[in-house]
Amino acid sequence: MTNIKPARKVTEANQSSEKLLTLIELLSTWSEPVKLQSLASQASMNVSTTLRFLMALENKGYVVQDDTGRYSLTYKLCGIANNIKIHTSIRNICLPFMKEVSRYFGETVNLSEEENMSVVYLEVIQCERQALCTTQRIGKVAPLYCTGVGKLFMLNHPWEKLCDYYEKNKPVKYTENTCTTMEEIFNKRETARECGYSIDDEECEMGMRCVAVPIRNYTGEIIAGLSVSGPTTRMTLENIQEKVPYLLEISKKISRRLVAEI
Repeated sequence: MTNIKPARKVTEANQSSEKLLTLIELLSTWSEPVKLQSLASQASMNVSTTLRFLMALENKGYVVQDDTGRYSLTYKLCGIANNIKIHTSIRNICLPFMKEVSRYFGETVNLSEEENMSVVYLEVIQCERQALCTTQRIGKVAPLYCTGVGKLFMLNHPWEKLCDYYEKNKPVKYTENTCTTMEEIFNKRETARECGYSIDDEECEMGMRCVAVPIRNYTGEIIAGLSVSGPTTRMTLENIQEKVPYLLEISKKISRRLVAEI
């Protein structure tokens, strides 16, 4: 006999999600805090169900209850909306620059951000002229300590926080070049600070090298990273040193555009 319970649970979950979203949408239409009974009536829900959803939203910081017992939305949703705007703007602004950089280097160019102490790839422009390209994909996640952009993202964090994180999440040695001790990671981080860019020198994958530059917001925080990846036969250290001034100038142009448009 076919078990139909999972399908029923999905339906109930969907209904609950719809009710939760309905409350958020209704709360956004009120210019002042609203009573529980009024909100329940407008949502065509019973009071107990409405209260249960409001408590869940309150626990997550989306709703606040004032001294009179009335409810209103917080600005947390605005933060989410702003994040979406920033991410969309970053990709749109960076895309033409990424194509230009890919043509200049003849290699793959990646746009990344940090999420939960990891690198997440937002956009990848694969090289067109070369047969061997890197394996980065949009949505792929990589560590901070052994990637070019990751070493830049580490500059946003106090050293104590990084030590605590890697104490709980031991670094993995992917290649013989991967730095896994905190002393080695610290030195790589400080080199990135001093140079203004960073290099992944076969630390994630043997035979592959990457150079990364930061994209900053108006406060100077590194909110994204632009990197160029390719095989060591083409991405020689001499080649990188010759072309990195161009890449740094591109990062400054993107940062200026980002500040102007957001």
